[in-house]
Parts: sequence; structure tokens; C-alpha cells
Amino acid sequence: MMSQMPDKVPFLDLHSQLAPLRDEIDTAIRRVVDSCGFVLGEDVRAFEREFAASIGSRHALGVDSGTSALHLILRGLGIGPGDDVLLPANSFIASAECVSLAGAQPIFADVDPETHLLDPASVERHLTPQTKAVIVVHLFGRTAALDELLTVCRRRGVHLIEDACQAHGATYRGRRVGTFGIAAAWSFYPGKNLGAFGDAGGVTTDDDSLFQALVELRDHGQVRKYEHHRIGCTGRLDTLQAAVLRVKLPHLDSWNAARRRIAARYETSLRDSEISTPAPPRPGEDHVYHLYVVRHPQRSAVAQALTENQIGFGLHYPVPIHRTPAYAHLGQGPGSFPVSERLAGGILSLPMYPELTESHLERVTDVLRRFSLVSG
Repeated sequence: MMSQMPDKVPFLDLHSQLAPLRDEIDTAIRRVVDSCGFVLGEDVRAFEREFAASIGSRHALGVDSGTSALHLILRGLGIGPGDDVLLPANSFIASAECVSLAGAQPIFADVDPETHLLDPASVERHLTPQTKAVIVVHLFGRTAALDELLTVCRRRGVHLIEDACQAHGATYRGRRVGTFGIAAAWSFYPGKNLGAFGDAGGVTTDDDSLFQALVELRDHGQVRKYEHHRIGCTGRLDTLQAAVLRVKLPHLDSWNAARRRIAARYETSLRDSEISTPAPPRPGEDHVYHLYVVRHPQRSAVAQALTENQIGFGLHYPVPIHRTPAYAHLGQGPGSFPVSERLAGGILSLPMYPELTESHLERVTDVLRRFSLVSG
């Protein structure tokens, strides 16, 4: 008799999140369809108010993606050709793309080996006379060392911009991230802690003049219809996406609490294995576990063991930005940012979403513990 294969453990399961919200989401979508306000409709304005209130920011602006959010922030600050923008080598490429799209030069810095986030000491070393801004990425849902980074930026007279695309609802010293820099960029890509049904993004800021610039830039530079004061773009948040986000926003804190509980279970179950789990947040810092990223020197073998047991996983990110072909022209070869490069070779993301079941969680940790016994 053939043994039955275990059911799959998905890396991400959006179906389980959607099911209990289906009726409410269907109602919200019907409301938009009935209104025919598909572009900058009332749900966009309502979501902007509600998201700003949830973050504790004076302004929120809905845009079409997290990449657009970063790009528009740079444009709104007047950053472009001849300027440098510093950012971590360990991030998704969008953190650098927005700099290139604005016409500025991305300057990379290395990351802290424990947190995997931007290292303030490396920032100090890589700032140039042309640096106009530092983009700090709250990668994986972990909050960066904002006190130290703000001190560096203030001393050098440069803007701090938060890339909070993976950190919805996270706090730093009791205050929501997205309120520390001149502005923050958010992604509402479907798999994020707060995700839409397609591409979507946002900006939060307390700066009135920057907000007004962003309002114009996202809609062809218009101050009113057909009165274009800037060269802008089509960067608007779709009304249907805003309606979906309004349904999901009230659940964000409870979903993040579930992510923390799952992370704690991973930590306890893998404590005596060869798997290196994420370092606990430092005092004042927070982690909302958009991703649960572990390390092992034999990552390929770990990935094979998970695959053989039908367990999903991810690699975030297998190549540091400075080593991608897109940025080969910068000439930063192996060893330029050793911590980022070392991490890229050993990190692996385990299944992480609020609805992850106890049986699936046990399956994942059991496979990893057994792998450690065999490999050890």
C-alpha cells in the first residue's frame, strides 16, 4: 500500500484570509461599481483618512504601488540628477529602482548582521557630499534603528525616508513606523500584511508642502483638471483597491498579533536545531513578521527537504541589489558589502501568514528539526 503524501503547506495562503471577509468585500466592491467612481472615488479619500489615522500621520496619499510611492517622494523633495540617495544593499530592488527612476544615483550601504537592516555605521561611511536622502527599509516587518539613523541624517542635513512596504502596523518606541522620516512609502501588494487585490501603495507624511506636491505629481501634475503645474504621472490608487483595503484595515492589528504568535512558536520549536531564527527585537523595536526569515549554511539542502515535504518557502533576497545585472554598471563586485552578500547566500523564508494552522506549523518545524538531526 502506497503511503499518502501529506497535504501542501503553502508559503502564503490568501484564500484563508479572504474567506471570512468575502461578504464584506463583495459589498464594498459593489458600492464602487454602483457609484462608477473608479478613479479617485470616495473610497480612496476615505481610505486615505483612515490609514493616516491608523498610522498617526497628518496626511496619507493613495498611489498605485510602493515603488511609485518612493519615486514620488523623491520627486516631491526635488531629488534628481546630480543627487545621491543612500539605501541598504539588502532589500528588494524597488528600493533602488525608485532612485534611478528619479534620475538620482543609488548609493548602497551594508546591513547589521543580526537584524539584516541598514547599519547606521555603514551609512556614515557611505554618505557623500551629494547625498540628499537616506532610505531606511523596515525589511521583513522589523523596525530599523531609527534613533541612530535620524541622528546621522540630522547631523548631515539629509532627509530620512522610510520604506515601510513590509512593516504595516509596526511600532518603534511605541510609535507607528511611517511617522519618523520626512515621508514613508507603503506597498499594499496582495501578500503584504495589509494587502489589496492587485498593485496598490501609499505615502504618509506630516509635511504639508510635500503632501501637496505628491497630490499633484500622482495625477499628471494637476492642481485642478487640465491645469498642470508639474510634470507628473499616472500614479493614482484604484478606487476598487481602496475599497478592499478599507475592509481589511481594521483587522491589521489582530493579524499582526497572530504573526507574532506564529513567530514565537517557530522560535520555541527551532531553538535547539541548526536553523538560525530571527534575532529578537531590540528594546523599543518591533517586528510584525511580514516574512519569517531563517538562516542555514546549507540552504539548498534545507530548501530540498522542504520541497520534498511539499512545504512552500521563499528566498528574500537571493542576490543583493548591487550584485544584480541591473546595477552591474556601478562596478561593486564581490566583497563590496560583505554582510549583505553573506546573508543572501544563507537566508530562507518559512511559511508565515495569520491563518497558518497549528498542524501546518508543526509540519514545518518537524521537517526542519529532522533535517538538523540528519545533517548534524
